[in-house]
Amino acid sequence: MASIKTIYLGDLSVKSTHLKSNTLLETDAPVDNNGKGESFSPTDLVVASLCSCMITIMGIRADKSGFELKRCEASLTKHMLSDPRRIGKIEIDMELDDIYTDKEKKILEAAAKTCPVALSLHPELIQDLKIRYV
Repeated sequence: MASIKTIYLGDLSVKSTHLKSNTLLETDAPVDNNGKGESFSPTDLVVASLCSCMITIMGIRADKSGFELKRCEASLTKHMLSDPRRIGKIEIDMELDDIYTDKEKKILEAAAKTCPVALSLHPELIQDLKIRYV
């Protein structure tokens, strides 16, 4: 059974509906690829999905290990390649409060690097994750 319905809206815009929650997500082609850049591009969603997955799995692993994932913020940068056009590198600069033990930090870092999205992306795509504890 389908979990998402996607419709082309025209002008390089697409709307997807999460069927269980009716949450809407719209994308637009980026300006450098014939679009208006009025929303996330599909490749932006790949980058956001990777980071969202990392943080989600970090939270799950923290809970299972008996501690709580607190403030976690990230800045994301996407580097595109051409011929063929694709994402070549994703930079994630993640910042967490410096409240974790060394053991907890290792759990969080391993969780981020082994989330399902990270493991699903092509191995040639560089995932440059930096986690800073401040």
